[in-house]
Amino acid sequence: MDGLVGRRKWGMSRLWAAPGLLCLALALAACGEMGRFQTAAPSASPAKPNRTIAQTPAAEKEHERILSSYGGAYDDPRLEALITKTVDRLVAASDRPDQTYKVTILNSGAVNAFALPTGQLYVTRGLIALASDTSELSSVLSHEMAHVLAKHASIREDQARQAAIVARVVTDMSNDPDLTAFALAKSKLTMASFSRTQEFEADDIGVGISARAHFDPYGASRFLTSMERNAELKAGKTSLDPRVQDFLSSHPATPERVQRAQATARQYTSPEGGERDREDYLAAIDNIVYGEDPSEGFVRGRRFLHPKLGFTFQAPDTFTLDNTAQAVIGVREGGAQAMRFDVVRVPAEQTLGDYLNSGWMENVDKASTEDLTINGFPAASAAAHGDQWQFKVYALRFGSDVYRFIFASRQKTTETERNARETVNSFRRLTLEEIQAARPLRIKVITVQPGDTVDSLAHRMSGVDRPTERFRALNGLDARAQVKVRDRVKIVVD
Repeated sequence: MDGLVGRRKWGMSRLWAAPGLLCLALALAACGEMGRFQTAAPSASPAKPNRTIAQTPAAEKEHERILSSYGGAYDDPRLEALITKTVDRLVAASDRPDQTYKVTILNSGAVNAFALPTGQLYVTRGLIALASDTSELSSVLSHEMAHVLAKHASIREDQARQAAIVARVVTDMSNDPDLTAFALAKSKLTMASFSRTQEFEADDIGVGISARAHFDPYGASRFLTSMERNAELKAGKTSLDPRVQDFLSSHPATPERVQRAQATARQYTSPEGGERDREDYLAAIDNIVYGEDPSEGFVRGRRFLHPKLGFTFQAPDTFTLDNTAQAVIGVREGGAQAMRFDVVRVPAEQTLGDYLNSGWMENVDKASTEDLTINGFPAASAAAHGDQWQFKVYALRFGSDVYRFIFASRQKTTETERNARETVNSFRRLTLEEIQAARPLRIKVITVQPGDTVDSLAHRMSGVDRPTERFRALNGLDARAQVKVRDRVKIVVD
């Protein structure tokens, strides 16, 4: 849920949603132009390269797009040194030691990694935080290197271009909707099965590279299992932000991949063989930012806070907030209600009531427009309706910006009206103390002491839901595993 980046950025995986919620997402996404909060631009300096690689204009453009989408590069010299050392070992053990790579750590809590055909590799700090040793990280990096070595990245670009051409030609020239749907479905199926083949091939190549570099080749199966546990924690939380989609969102089922990765690893060594480099890895990730970066706005429970812009609001009970690249989206359990919060450009001379009736949203009931004052800020509200959804819209002027709340519900009821009104009324300035206290969550590496248990350590964590399950996922522990005295483990602290 990274977002509110750049001038207000509310908004390729390789390795590694409920219908009601999707309907709500589509309904809210169609409500008007995308707004962007006005904040200072994030650092977009790339992580230090392992080696110099040849850049093409297309690759440079894609690199900048990735940085913009994922909150820029994450600057951490210890991590950069660890990754550089790891990649150098992997390159030397690969079939193409002449191939050069450049790794960028992305400032995103998502668990993801991907590669460009040029050898540019990307790994999020969220993935780095989830891994428990260097061998697990090496399995990700070697997998991405395998995509480059096998020219998967180049082939996939060609496939995407061909699919786009097919879709355009069929759509432009066919008057038969069934034929059009068939052609589009066929092209998508071809790409999906091709991707599946690529992923298995990259797994096989990557495990081999890690083993020859003397890393534990079972790191791949362990990390795939950790990702599956991490994905289970997101079950029921349909994210609307493509940046938070993890490896499992678009790639083969994890159980099958785990079994295959284990079988491949057995070709090189027995379990427990190979180097894990756990202590050095944990030392390198100690204090890494976890989850959202508060400078971009962040969610804590039902509350959204933006320290840079100086405001906060709280969603209704049973709503889950998701801070995406375009907006803050809230969805109620069961999918019958949703909300969107974003920023729009409204000329200073235009009244907020006139803005609500200016045509950016269809079927606005102009007679429902009402001028308001909310916590001292000028505001206006209006009602609108669609085929399936009823909308209540608020515009609020905060300084030179206008913020917009859009509430969608299946039916207009006293409860939906109250939820909308209470949410908007909760919008206020942050106090100086709240701004100063808004700091990121971080990973802290600690040593298990006598008497410590999974539950007791989990309850020392801050700012996370389902702490026991998250502690297990972060530390690669299954549902029955227990911690041992003197073990080094990760917890989340503020």
